[in-house]
Amino acid sequence: MIEVRNLSKHFGGKVAVDQLSFTVKKGEVLGFLGPNGAGKSTTMRMITGYLPMTGGSVSIGGADVVDDELTAKSRIGYLPENAPLYNDMSVEGFLRFAAELRQVPASQIKAAVDKAVETCFLQSVRQQSIDTLSKGYRHRTCLAQSIIHDPDVLILDEPTDGLDPNQKHEARELIRRMGKDKAIIFSTHILEEVDAACSRAIIIDQGRIVADGTPDELKQQAAHAGVVVARLRGLAGTGIKQELERLSECKSLEVSDSGEDIICARVDPAKGKTSEDLSSAIFRMAVDKNLTVEELRIEEGRLDDVFRQVTQSDTATKA
Repeated sequence: MIEVRNLSKHFGGKVAVDQLSFTVKKGEVLGFLGPNGAGKSTTMRMITGYLPMTGGSVSIGGADVVDDELTAKSRIGYLPENAPLYNDMSVEGFLRFAAELRQVPASQIKAAVDKAVETCFLQSVRQQSIDTLSKGYRHRTCLAQSIIHDPDVLILDEPTDGLDPNQKHEARELIRRMGKDKAIIFSTHILEEVDAACSRAIIIDQGRIVADGTPDELKQQAAHAGVVVARLRGLAGTGIKQELERLSECKSLEVSDSGEDIICARVDPAKGKTSEDLSSAIFRMAVDKNLTVEELRIEEGRLDDVFRQVTQSDTATKA
C-alpha cells in the first residue's frame, strides 16, 4: 500500500531525511521511531504530500504522491502532530465538515460520522463545542477526522501524545484493530507502544534507517538478549562462579552481585549452544551441588536498549 523509495529532504545545507526506502503492506502497523530531530515528522509530511520532497518517490496504493496527487491523497487519513481544530464547531459539525472535504457522498455522510464517533468513543461529546473539550477528547476528534472517509492508509504522527494512561490504552487498541485491514504508520517516542500496537518497527537516526524488523526481531539485537541470568545460593560466591565456568555450555559470565554464599551473574551461552541449553545446564549443576536457585531466566532483550545502541553510535564515535 505504501512504497517509499530513496526519499530525501534537504533544508539548505542540512540533510533532514537521507535516502529512506521502505514499504508498508495492508494489514501492517509500522511504528516509526527515532530521537528528536531524527526526521520522523518530516518523513511523514512528505509521505502525505504535505511537504515537498527533495528527491525520491512515494506511492500510495500505486498512485504517486507527486504525479497523481489527488488519487494518492484520497487514500490517506492523516493525523498531524498538534492537529488544528475549529473551536467554534461541535464535534459532529466538524466531522461533517471533514467528510464533505473528503468528498464523502452526501447520502453517506451521516453513516460516516456515526462510525467515526463510535470508533473513537466520542458519543458522550458528539454535540459538544470543541472549545469545551478536554485534551483527550480533542485528540480523539482529530483522530476521527483522519478516518472519516475510511482510508486504506493511515499516517499518524504521535497519536497518543498528551493522553492519560487509559486514553493511551484505548488509542493503541484502536490502532491495532484498524491495522487489520489498513496500512498504518505511526510515529512515537514511547517504546512500549511498539509492543502494544505494532507488527513492525523502523528506527531512524539522522535521517537514515538504522533498524527495521518486528518488535521481537529488534529485541534480539539487544546486547544482553539471550543471556541467562542466574542467582544461586549455597556456596561461597567464588565457588559458584567456578562451577558455572566449568559448564561446557558457558562461554563467559559477568558477576553483578556476590556474597558469602550467593552469586548473581549474567552467563553467555557457548558457541553452538542455545540459551535454553545453558539454562538447563545451570539448573542441573545447582541440583547436583545442592544449591538454591533464587532466579534463573533468559534475557529477552529490551527495545529501549536497542534504541540506545543504534541511535548513539554516531555520538559515541564523535566523542
